[in-house]
Amino acid sequence: MKRRAWLTLGAVVLGGGGVVTYAVASPSSDPGAAGRAKRPAKVYDLALKGGTGDKRELPRTDTQPFSMLGVSWTGAAKRLDGAAQVRTRSLKTGQWSAWQDLELNADPLENPGVGVRGASEPLWVGPSDGMQVQVIRKNGSSSSALPKDLEVNLVDPGVLTDAETKTGGSAAEPAAFVADETPGATASAPTDSATPSDGTTAAPTDGQTATSPAATDTTPAATDSVPPSASASPTDSASPSDSASPTDSVSPSPSTSSSAPPSAPPSTVPEPPIVSRADWGADESISPEAPEYNADVKAVFVHHTDGANDYTCADSPSIIRSIYAYHVQVSGWKDIGYNFLVDKCGTIFEGRKGGVDLPVFGAHTYGWNRESAGVAVLGDYTTTSATNATLASVARLAAWKLGQYGADPAGTTQLTAGADQHNYFNTNFTAGSKYTFQRISGHRDGYNTQCPGGLLYDQLPTIRTWASGPVQGLKVGSVDGAALSGSTYYTKGGITVRWTATTPASLISKFELLVDGKSVATTSGTATSAGVTLALGSHTVAVRAVHQSGRTATSAALTVVAETTAPTFTTNPNLSLRSGTVSTSAIPVTLGWKATDDKALRYVKLLSPTTATFGPTTTTTSNSTAKSGAATIWSMRAYDYAGNYRTSSPSYTPVILQETAATKSGSWTTRSSTSYLGGQSYSSGSKGASLTWTFTGRSAAWVVSRAASSGQAYVYVDGTKISTVDLKSSTTLYRQAIWTKTWSSSAKHTIKIVVVGTSGRPTVTTDSLVYIK
Repeated sequence: MKRRAWLTLGAVVLGGGGVVTYAVASPSSDPGAAGRAKRPAKVYDLALKGGTGDKRELPRTDTQPFSMLGVSWTGAAKRLDGAAQVRTRSLKTGQWSAWQDLELNADPLENPGVGVRGASEPLWVGPSDGMQVQVIRKNGSSSSALPKDLEVNLVDPGVLTDAETKTGGSAAEPAAFVADETPGATASAPTDSATPSDGTTAAPTDGQTATSPAATDTTPAATDSVPPSASASPTDSASPSDSASPTDSVSPSPSTSSSAPPSAPPSTVPEPPIVSRADWGADESISPEAPEYNADVKAVFVHHTDGANDYTCADSPSIIRSIYAYHVQVSGWKDIGYNFLVDKCGTIFEGRKGGVDLPVFGAHTYGWNRESAGVAVLGDYTTTSATNATLASVARLAAWKLGQYGADPAGTTQLTAGADQHNYFNTNFTAGSKYTFQRISGHRDGYNTQCPGGLLYDQLPTIRTWASGPVQGLKVGSVDGAALSGSTYYTKGGITVRWTATTPASLISKFELLVDGKSVATTSGTATSAGVTLALGSHTVAVRAVHQSGRTATSAALTVVAETTAPTFTTNPNLSLRSGTVSTSAIPVTLGWKATDDKALRYVKLLSPTTATFGPTTTTTSNSTAKSGAATIWSMRAYDYAGNYRTSSPSYTPVILQETAATKSGSWTTRSSTSYLGGQSYSSGSKGASLTWTFTGRSAAWVVSRAASSGQAYVYVDGTKISTVDLKSSTTLYRQAIWTKTWSSSAKHTIKIVVVGTSGRPTVTTDSLVYIK
């Protein structure tokens, strides 16, 4: 292979007796060389000559920086029937990784040209400077021995592009040297011990070599059988499925590289943002052959690239440059195999050259490349699901590509097999026959591989649904400016409707707010709310989502009533006396009211002299206390569900009338104690003795002292006897409001109490009369 002029050759002897040729970087005559903005990816090769007939290996070996690797061998038609494993040393931490399997069942080319090699799928391992490799033939295999010229191929992705530099990525310096083993040398056996103590660096052959004319991207299939359940169904004839496009006939042969490219048909949906080959740093000099084209795109096959998932999205261009270099310079393909690539952040990258809007013939799904496009997701999705950002971008890309040919991404189509083979689900295909596929299928549907990984494969229905529409999971979450009572919202008029949807916003053209079935507001597909002012009356309100495909989905309709009528107090807040212990600062009272609304009363608030909130019961009472002799405003506000309210704020004054304010008849004795209101009370055991109070108010309460020896008294109101009150109590109690009376309005009243003279306990001790004015 050709060497670069800036490499200086030398040699070291390895512990196993083999000679490794290497090269070190000579000082550059160009002072700006070290700071160039871009440097192409490089491929280095190391021969695997150690081991037996059933095993090839390379011990732990120091290398120049690389980030991707794979194994390859002479002869694209030869399959490696066994296992290949690698370990790598992190450039950042110096730690060795666990053994990782290389995927050997990579799709071959349908018509491999001269110089095309068989190869594993490349594995992204991140910046590394050491590796160990072992390739083992399958035990008990009846196949031929391991293929000849086994190599491990290391890829240095080169310096980051300007775009990557802006994202904060970094790049290693150019690989300083490359090496291959001297013919006839044997490498030492694999070992877990440290690298050779002399510190020499084994380096591979420079992959920047002149390549044979590029293959037309395709070869005989390897068909190791793998598990169950076919997802592609064979048909003897080309009978179209309901969702197949009118062009589902066998695609004509693609145009040759010298032919003019076809025109790009417009799509039914917008083109998503796509990072161009120039922006991810494609070195166009390594793939000079012109692209080939299919007649159309009937299906999109989804792949994964394998390798670590812990890459940063700033690494994505480096990963893609590495895959590109591997496909071209290791496998000998004319270009990168995939038409598009998508990273875990949802960034879409142009893959194979020829025009993103054209049906470029790719090399991604053996036997099915003539009528399809391939999109690969960076990473391994065997045990990890793809991110929503990735799924959304794959859905947008597939919808746009299929939309150029009028195809429904959620439908099926008929594809003509280009080779005899079977898929992962053990469905057999015969070249030239037609088979039914989902418009968006997994790699494993067409070829015997685990790609795109079980968990990403399980997400394909979501991709199809998102790509096809309508918008999924649309529902109204809340209505600001309105309150819900039962199943009806109430508002004064202005509302903001908020909604959610499970379909990503990037696939939604717009949302419309519907009032009574008519659109009153339109927002972008990224919006989550819209506002409107409703006319008075009852309305239906809903949200309609328009998918980029034009399909629509409408949320469940809500009933919203706009009204401005405030609630009313049919009974204003009123204060009445109640039984309990009386003091000058805390007279037991009850607050009562009656509130109603023409639509729906929500709650009533007490604003003063204290605060409280009460439910929508129209008639309510609440116990409290009030200070004697002080006029107090009892302010209440009634709210309806629309937010309308009315306030009522009456003022009340509780008054204590001492016993000395009463008109006496009969014999009464004055008693003094701090336990009595005002420090004294009247007591009498004389039958017929009476006290009479006259006042103007709306509620009254007789306050007494009670004991086991207390007797009974009659109560007269405005000259009419209305009650007999027994003052007896098992415990001695003072200042007890024992009897109360309330009227609907304030008026002049007379309260008279008369001693009954109860046998054995005739005494009545009266403290005062309390009333509210």
